[in-house]
Amino acid sequence: MNRERDPDAHTTHAVAIPSDPAEARRVQEAIEKLLQNGPFTDHEVFGIKLAIEEALINAIKHGNQMDRAKLVRISYALGRNLFEIHIADEGPGFDPADVPDPTAVENLERPCGRGLMLMKHYMSEVAFNPCGNVVRMCKVPGRNGQLT
Repeated sequence: MNRERDPDAHTTHAVAIPSDPAEARRVQEAIEKLLQNGPFTDHEVFGIKLAIEEALINAIKHGNQMDRAKLVRISYALGRNLFEIHIADEGPGFDPADVPDPTAVENLERPCGRGLMLMKHYMSEVAFNPCGNVVRMCKVPGRNGQLT
């Protein structure tokens, strides 16, 4: 998570919401409206929205255990060449390396790991803090999958 913020960022927001899927949808809708006026194609906006939805649901369901007293903190910035979002929950975190590969034959019928896979597919970068309760995702227009 050492990547520098976009120096051309012109729109930044930060919000804390209770662990409630309805609140998460409200934030997603606000971000989608912002992205539609940015440098992204409709397909990219769809992918970013899906990645954010997965990250928010993971924070609410797995991180905060659906406890409305626990907050999910969201900060995001949109620049000419980058969208960046941080989503933090109050849970104990997890190790992304321990998440099973959802495309492995033995995991095809298991529900775990698909959200993380979608996040990595649609965003240019996905990184977690050391304890695993903060995710940072970035999207560069025209670039799918992880930056190398």
